[in-house]
Amino acid sequence: MTSVPHAPWTLTGECVAGLARFRGARPALPEGVSRMPGPCLVVAAAYADSPVGSYFEMAFGVPARLGARPGWCLTTMAVSSTDARVGGRLNWGFPKELATLRWSADGDTRRMDWFERGITIVGVPTGPPVPAFVPLRNLQRRADGPVVIPARLSGRARFGRVTIETVVDDPLAGLAGRHRGVVVHGMKFVVSPARLPSGLMSTLLAPLRAPEPAMSSPAAPAA
Repeated sequence: MTSVPHAPWTLTGECVAGLARFRGARPALPEGVSRMPGPCLVVAAAYADSPVGSYFEMAFGVPARLGARPGWCLTTMAVSSTDARVGGRLNWGFPKELATLRWSADGDTRRMDWFERGITIVGVPTGPPVPAFVPLRNLQRRADGPVVIPARLSGRARFGRVTIETVVDDPLAGLAGRHRGVVVHGMKFVVSPARLPSGLMSTLLAPLRAPEPAMSSPAAPAA
């Protein structure tokens, strides 16, 4: 049995986030989670502190709903820490995989490279820093079924551009290009325990963990 901490997790550091139009077939969603229209969410984060120590993360999500609840379903996630991978899967069903990630800074520019996939995310802020507080909702599937994951992010955000580079034949190649986004410094990211859907809008506290093939694996290819 793993010893990684139960939710909630509080993580601090900095990140690059953007909203990107996906050209082509989108990733499939897990059973029970329905697709919604809208741009994809792209995030590259450097966590200086978390319940499992410092690590890097790259994540891609699509707009989705679980019943009447809108949110983001993360379909691809890479982390540089084994404990972050295990904790993300057991606590919330995030489809985290272990990867070689590098985070670098050049002046105000932030960059993350995912070496195995040849994916790069670059954030270049152009605006002044402004306080940010963003409530979030993730919709994933664990081994015990679909779950709702409340979260919140705060920090100092600077709006700018986010550029995504991929190899031509990568499944995420449809995201390549320049998009609007932000670079967030002084980030505090709190991920609450998963909740089970109950009725149209209400939720019930889920078991703190589900067994490890807990992940948002797709049920079928995307249409």
